Amino acid sequence: MAQDQDPWAAPGKGSQPSNNKPAHEPNVQEPKQNDEQSPPDLEEAFSNLLKKLGGNKSGSSKNSNSNNTPIQFGKMLPIAALLGIAIWGASGFYTIKEAERGVVTRFGQLHAIVQPGLNWKPTFIDKVMPVNVEQVRDLKTQGAMLTQDENMVRVELTVQYRVSDPAKYMFSVTNADDSLAQATDSALRYVIGHMTMDNILTKERAVVRDNTWKALNEIIKSYDMGLNIIDVNFQSARPPEEVKDAFDDAIKAQEDEQRYIREAEAYAREREPIARGNAQRIIEEATAYKDQIVLDAQGEVERFQRLLPEFKANPAVLKERLYIETMESVMAKTPKVMMDNGSSMTVLPLDQLLRNNASQTATQTSSISSQSAVNAQPVLTQPTKPAQIPSSVERQGRFN
Repeated sequence: MAQDQDPWAAPGKGSQPSNNKPAHEPNVQEPKQNDEQSPPDLEEAFSNLLKKLGGNKSGSSKNSNSNNTPIQFGKMLPIAALLGIAIWGASGFYTIKEAERGVVTRFGQLHAIVQPGLNWKPTFIDKVMPVNVEQVRDLKTQGAMLTQDENMVRVELTVQYRVSDPAKYMFSVTNADDSLAQATDSALRYVIGHMTMDNILTKERAVVRDNTWKALNEIIKSYDMGLNIIDVNFQSARPPEEVKDAFDDAIKAQEDEQRYIREAEAYAREREPIARGNAQRIIEEATAYKDQIVLDAQGEVERFQRLLPEFKANPAVLKERLYIETMESVMAKTPKVMMDNGSSMTVLPLDQLLRNNASQTATQTSSISSQSAVNAQPVLTQPTKPAQIPSSVERQGRFN
């Protein structure tokens, strides 16, 4: 059988195998020598490294799969690294509220104080602890305490405070809230121990509050915890149950005393303006009366000075004239009628007579009037001979 020639063989050479080689051995070509040095292949180097680390345990049947896996993993590694960096960067964003301040620690050490808003931190490196600096916090303390007079009293106190420095609040002491509670209890016991039980339960409750506030500020000043005491409220103080009824009675009596004092002060404030007004009115009336009397006296003096020439000319006539004028002014204010019949005075009680029967009153009035017209002279009639009758005797007879 004729042998086929190799179309790729060199001219003059057939396709028959060499005599020195066996027929069943495959034809392996020698790699060509390349004088130029090429750069190393990174994927091939990385795959060789994975082979050395993992070993070749899969056998010759799995050589093709093991050669492809490192190449695919090497291509995915940069993508996974970029994705991890993106997730790490996104996880560092955080928000601080308006009423809070962020205390940032880097590897456990204080680093910075951040303000409200959106911020960023390197995850796993920095740690942020938000602290509310506007919230008013309440701290209550109570307990049985010994007073100065060796009595037991149970008191309750509330402290209102606010965080002023977040960094000091977090790192000055182990627990600022617990330290403040212990300081409050210490200050309250100190104040109660220097006061008597009666004063604590009754009139000096405000003193307990003020002294506790001052003592508490002095105690926490040395700790520098970053806290600001806003207010201290003294809630209650109660005696032991065995003597509670007696103390309740004492407190009630003192409250009644204070109530009576306030009522008396209110009554005094009500009556005092009225009394002052009455006193001022009386003073003004007395002043007006004094002025009136002084003016009347001055007027009388002026009038008598004008009558002095007439008195010097005829004293008797002036005296009689003054007497008549005086009687006119006096009798004008009385309902009685006085009639002078010479030696005695006749008084006519007209007001009583008018109360009787109308007919009898008219008859008696007419008869008395006719009789008086015949037998007597009127009071205002001037005597015929005034010079012969002394004025003193005549006036004495008029009032008999």
